[in-house]
Amino acid sequence: MEAIQVEGGHPLSGEIIVEGAKNSTLKLMAATILAPGVTTLTNVPNIADVHVMGKVLKRLGAEIEVADEHTLRIDTSGVDKWETPYQLVVQMRASTAVLGPLLGRFGKAVVAMPGGCNIGARKIDMHILGLEALGVSFDIDHGNIHASTPHGLIGSTVTLDFASVGATENLMMASVHACGTTVIDNAAREPEIVDLANLLNEMGAHIKGAGTPVIEITGTTETLHPVEHRTVGDRIEAGTFIGMGGLAGGPLTVRGFDPRHLDLVLRKYELMGLDIERLSDGVVVRKNGPIKPTDIQTLPFPGFPTDMQAQTMCLLALAHGSSVVTENVFENRFMFASELQRMGADIVIKGHHAIVHGVSCFSGAEVKAPDLRGGAALVMAGLVADGYTTVTDVHHIDRGYEGFVPKLTSVGAVIRRVDLPDLGFDSE
Repeated sequence: MEAIQVEGGHPLSGEIIVEGAKNSTLKLMAATILAPGVTTLTNVPNIADVHVMGKVLKRLGAEIEVADEHTLRIDTSGVDKWETPYQLVVQMRASTAVLGPLLGRFGKAVVAMPGGCNIGARKIDMHILGLEALGVSFDIDHGNIHASTPHGLIGSTVTLDFASVGATENLMMASVHACGTTVIDNAAREPEIVDLANLLNEMGAHIKGAGTPVIEITGTTETLHPVEHRTVGDRIEAGTFIGMGGLAGGPLTVRGFDPRHLDLVLRKYELMGLDIERLSDGVVVRKNGPIKPTDIQTLPFPGFPTDMQAQTMCLLALAHGSSVVTENVFENRFMFASELQRMGADIVIKGHHAIVHGVSCFSGAEVKAPDLRGGAALVMAGLVADGYTTVTDVHHIDRGYEGFVPKLTSVGAVIRRVDLPDLGFDSE
């Protein structure tokens, strides 16, 4: 069993360059289905989730060339299938992003119900309701979603109950070939939505308003064409390392992203007492005295990202005072707290609120990564814990962070990947 082991007490300083955004790359890869031919995506992170999405596209008939470590050439001219296998989709919820482009290209799709991190139900009801407004018929049978367009895709106004990123993306991709105009009201506004819209427009789609609550897509009968596109920098990877720098000293420079994409997080971190210097392509963070208690609540962009909740709770667990963390997006995202408690944190969970009472220090312990961001946050805690911290189930971390251990080593962390003995018992 592979684990990450970190020795606490070593300050971080230097520079880390983040990769392209995981949450953007996966949707950009799915969107290539809409443009038969070879699309080149650059600044692609070399992470497990990208490998899974690559397998999904190959099963549909695409060919993928890895031009270099961060460049993919995806040829979708041979895509002739519209069914994604459960064995792949269950590994990653974002696999459902192929639903929209398959409907846009073929007018039909069969997609397994999603899997991924255990951070909440994250049902796709909004995807289905929104696509039904465009004329899509659904039949859910034996764990598979069967979608068809008996009368074609028809532009319509869709109002989302919640600014769902996944639903917004699927609606955008499906509606590029709808007859007429589609309006997505209460659309998600994340930078990754803008990145996807930019790619689709470069391919020949007609999308306006991405990054605002109202997105308008004018359908086209023209086939979209392949392009070359650079993925936006990963604001969540950047935020993770910024939090680490703020916890473990600094100065730590984090580059490769637009700091405006992390504006509320940076402002909250400044309220906590961290010294944040904004650059054109990143930030410099320094610890500037004791961490101050600060309340946060997660909300869709431009609110505080749920993907930064665990890392921020780690900071607040060492604050001089008490804070309240409110999780409004995913109901199971506090699983990380019970593992941090093993390291000495004082956290009380009440529904979707976590009351975090700051303690003076963490103690190294063996802990288990409950999900992607929670796993990274446990390593973050280990950076300043007394003694050694061993984080197991690191496959979660590998889903979203490229070169996680080498990057931390390069800025002063004493950290390594280790193989732990398997304590299971063989059946007689």
